[in-house]
Amino acid sequence: MTSFGTTKDGTQVHKISLAAGDLRVDLLTHGARVQSVRLAGVAHDLTLGSEDLAEYEGGHGYHGALIAPVVNRLTGARAPLADRSLQLEVNFNGKHSLHSGPSGAHAQVWQVLRATASEAVLALDLPDGLGGFSGNRHIEAQYVIEAPATLRLTITAHSDAETVFNAANHSYWNLDGSADISGHSLRIAAEHYLPVDADFVVTGEVRAVEAGFDLRAPQTLSAQSVDLDHCFCLSRAPMPLRDVLWLQGQSGLRMTLATTEAGVQIYDCRHDGFKGLAIEAHAWPDAPNKPQFTPISLAAGQTRQQVTEWRFDRG
Repeated sequence: MTSFGTTKDGTQVHKISLAAGDLRVDLLTHGARVQSVRLAGVAHDLTLGSEDLAEYEGGHGYHGALIAPVVNRLTGARAPLADRSLQLEVNFNGKHSLHSGPSGAHAQVWQVLRATASEAVLALDLPDGLGGFSGNRHIEAQYVIEAPATLRLTITAHSDAETVFNAANHSYWNLDGSADISGHSLRIAAEHYLPVDADFVVTGEVRAVEAGFDLRAPQTLSAQSVDLDHCFCLSRAPMPLRDVLWLQGQSGLRMTLATTEAGVQIYDCRHDGFKGLAIEAHAWPDAPNKPQFTPISLAAGQTRQQVTEWRFDRG
């Protein structure tokens, strides 16, 4: 574990390097984020990262971060619970909450509970009321590397009061180390996706995949592809860990994603030149405001666990 600098408020940030088999991963305590993913024999990084902490405190705040307590957008910055409605921080288009607002877990410095050659466990306590969310919440993120080239993330959370919870890793992937994601092929085991409105908030409709969104067979991506900032429906509720997504670069390098989660959000990074593909495994977004979706409520004393796994090979 080495120093990675200090935040604007003077908090020390550390880098943790993990390795096993052919895979090396660097993590940062700022945002419990994946900063770097390197495969033996490959000259370039597989994920978009930075050596400058200021970038993570600025425009790259979501890159590689663990987004919590609630990823994606919440309509009107609200989250109805059984007996009340949480009013959250507004940080998207002047009316919605995105990625839990500016005080979300991505902007916090996490504690290191354990760090070995191939495993790290980071923890964060979010106090009741932070960002408008209820409950004193404890979150742990366990990153493990297994040979030959697998990275597994297990997110565990509990709260002392009823709240909402739906976390995800927000890494951007570019398997070719190229200027953009053109030439990558993407396959997702999803027969439905969630349409969005002009604010990129899900409408509540569950639509069968159609032209541009049917990724059941591999589709080649380019900057001219249909705009992707959508959740693909893998199931209605969490499932045992299973393979759901396959990304391959022009070089033949492949990444297989497995998850317990019911959806996977794909964002094409159009705001930054399509440099990487964000792949976020989580429950269906805006569920508190969409009663037809499986709830993301977390009762007092209940534990929520999410598992996502990335496997890399050369094809």
